[in-house]
Amino acid sequence: MEEYRLEVRNLHKKFPGVYAVKGVSFQIKPGEVHALVGENGAGKSTLMKMITGEYTPDEGEIYHNGKLLKNRSITDSQKEGIAMIHQELAPLPEMSIAENIFLGQEMMSGGFLNDKVMNLEAEKILKEYGMSYGPKTKVGKLSVAQIQMLEIIKAVRKNADIIIMDEPTSSLSDEESQILFKIIEELLEKQVAIIYISHRLDEILSLANQITVLRDGEYIKTVPATGVTKDQLVEMMVGRTLDNIYPKESVEIGDVLFQIKNLSSQGVFKDVNFEVRAGEILGISGLMGAGRSEIMNSIFGIDKYDSGEIILEGKKLQIKSTKDAIDNKIAMVSEDRKLFGLILCRSIKENISLPNLHKYHKSLFVNESKEKESVKQYKESLGIKCASVNVNVGTLSGGNQQKVVLAKWLLSNPKVLILDEPTRGIDVGAKFEIYKIMVELARQGIAIIMVSSDLPEVMGMSDRILVVSSGKVTGCFSRDDIVSGRITQKNLLSSALQEV
Repeated sequence: MEEYRLEVRNLHKKFPGVYAVKGVSFQIKPGEVHALVGENGAGKSTLMKMITGEYTPDEGEIYHNGKLLKNRSITDSQKEGIAMIHQELAPLPEMSIAENIFLGQEMMSGGFLNDKVMNLEAEKILKEYGMSYGPKTKVGKLSVAQIQMLEIIKAVRKNADIIIMDEPTSSLSDEESQILFKIIEELLEKQVAIIYISHRLDEILSLANQITVLRDGEYIKTVPATGVTKDQLVEMMVGRTLDNIYPKESVEIGDVLFQIKNLSSQGVFKDVNFEVRAGEILGISGLMGAGRSEIMNSIFGIDKYDSGEIILEGKKLQIKSTKDAIDNKIAMVSEDRKLFGLILCRSIKENISLPNLHKYHKSLFVNESKEKESVKQYKESLGIKCASVNVNVGTLSGGNQQKVVLAKWLLSNPKVLILDEPTRGIDVGAKFEIYKIMVELARQGIAIIMVSSDLPEVMGMSDRILVVSSGKVTGCFSRDDIVSGRITQKNLLSSALQEV
């Protein structure tokens, strides 16, 4: 057996005006987890695309089991045993779970597709991985977390000896993450090598054998996971220390601005009650599937609710569509920014101004100079890193894309801002910037509702925390409870697991 399952030697990759990867080298042994960390834009994705054959390196070499890899495609890499689970999921929503699992490896009988055997085999696989859906269920009906698990199943089934996992737990609950970690243990026993990319540093430190740090496309260091701290990793990633990862500040909290009374949607959530004050950050915690996002979607007019009241500044609102919500100064940054928050093939300027065009049109035309001036103001105030507001938003890092979504809604001057998983899939430096923006918005008197699966984030940034379980509020905790230590992550989890 070769000493290294994968060896990367001095890889370089340039694009017009950008040196994406510069002199990166690392090695992975069989049965080892090698973590790759760095801010968005550090070169991680470009590096993985070279390993999987999507890009050809300008310089450097890649060895798989001692064999030099060159002049190959993604298909060639898959045949050689290199599989990748992408953060940005790309399932076929109109096909069944079974059809997605066996895509490219269909079971045939007499020249015809054997649906019966595929469904039976898929049912066994789903039970093995703790998924309750039937094999004939269309993938479009699954949640983001369930699609993530499906992609993991597909990669594992290809019998790869190198599996690249890009943010595999970003959409998973704690329970689902534990299933993934068990799968990883089983893969390591089979001498599979895993490249693990994540912004969750605690997760990295508990799973990895070795950690390679990238910054601005350059190789910084490879360290054993047992010999480095979280703070040291952050400093290597961003090139500076972050004294407080959660820069929550005390701001003046005003009167009750927004209220939800007995909001119900049959089979989804029931009798939900809460209020948010001006300048307050209300954290919403709970497990995946608890109904948190569904409640927010109903408030914002994406989904319908059956009964209850939505009240802003003492006035009962009739929210039947997203337009109704926007007209009443309610804005929402959705969980999946690429699916619901952005038009990736359009410019930063167009994305930010889209819901605000009424401010710029004159007769049948848009006042482009006024539009551009407003967009540039938010580019500067939110620190969106880009060459120009005219570049496509799809070319930006995750953190900068999230800032574009924020800018789009801030331009509408909201009174209530809903943030559903606001830092999902973005790096520690970008998270810090998003948190600072949240504090500034609270200081301006905006009522903020933050839904998050990240317990340290909820505890670090909220003035109050509501816990939701099975569509009902099962706990409410103050910031004083959190800061004093009277309430811990264990208490929040207990509320989240409470049967109602």
